[in-house]
Amino acid sequence: MPAARESLLDAAYAALARRPWSAVRMVDVAAAAGVSRQTLYNEFGSKDGLARALVRREADGYLAGVDRALTGHSDLRDRLTATAEWITSAARENALVRAMLTGCWSERLPSPALSAVSSASAVPAQRRADGPLPSPGDFVALVRDRAVTVLAGPGTPKSDTADLARSCELAVRLALSCVAAPPGEGGVADLVHSILQREAG
Repeated sequence: MPAARESLLDAAYAALARRPWSAVRMVDVAAAAGVSRQTLYNEFGSKDGLARALVRREADGYLAGVDRALTGHSDLRDRLTATAEWITSAARENALVRAMLTGCWSERLPSPALSAVSSASAVPAQRRADGPLPSPGDFVALVRDRAVTVLAGPGTPKSDTADLARSCELAVRLALSCVAAPPGEGGVADLVHSILQREAG
């Protein structure tokens, strides 16, 4: 029932844009998705299960955007710049992504535990959502490691890979600092370019 699951997650996300998570009612989410409340409970188990699934979906969407940014250019500097710009724009446009990247969960948002929860769900996607959720530090490592995998060609010496990993992590952490304190004129791109020039020099 993937289509119903996506519709329910879309409805929950839309409801969250209008009211705090504590005021989002399961019956309203089901009605907005055009399914029964029982279907909603069968899919997610509970409101906490729905929250975990919503956070997991937004995390997956964020990482898919990272992958697109990393493969959208040929030059290393442009790839890291595009990734940094994606990080800041995703966090600016999506309150759940911002909370996941910074660890700052407002009272308006669901804030599921990052550790795995007991899951008896027969739905594979829900069992995955009930698993551990990434912390802000996990996201830094995930993006850094994805960048290194994409940017380091086969046969790259270990010493070069270590330098690349350092540059990638700096770009990611710089982007995250721009989430907390937006940059001035020139934006994150100028900051990433200047850091990478220093690293190369």
